[in-house]
Amino acid sequence: MTFDEALTNREIAERLGKNPATVLHHVRTLVDTGYLEALEPRRGNRGAREIPYRATGKSWYTYSPALSNAMLGAFLAEVEQAPAEEVALTRFNLRLPPEEIEEFRDRIHSVVEEFNARPRHLDQRAWSVFIALHPETAQPPEAAT
Repeated sequence: MTFDEALTNREIAERLGKNPATVLHHVRTLVDTGYLEALEPRRGNRGAREIPYRATGKSWYTYSPALSNAMLGAFLAEVEQAPAEEVALTRFNLRLPPEEIEEFRDRIHSVVEEFNARPRHLDQRAWSVFIALHPETAQPPEAAT
């Protein structure tokens, strides 16, 4: 949402259909963690001081589970707003040895890097992608090793 265009807290809240006060808490968290950067303040329509925020691109490289709740929450909020017929979701289970899981992770990373390096076509529709890889938690303990 803020990767191509800097938006104020109010503009972000309007696009998400959320309360600006609630969104401000999340915006501040995203600024504190480096996912958003505050740009130079500007004057709004009524002369009020507004701070536009722009995405830093850090989410392309985030592998930290410590921030997964914020990322997952943002993903779910965006998916709720998207037309259902245009959302493609898949979930599957892999049973691979550690070196093949690393190969899988590396190949996904390579695809993300390749597409991130391509020129941005600002005249085209924007699409969001969310990828998560985690150990299955519903498996029997003896299979978890």
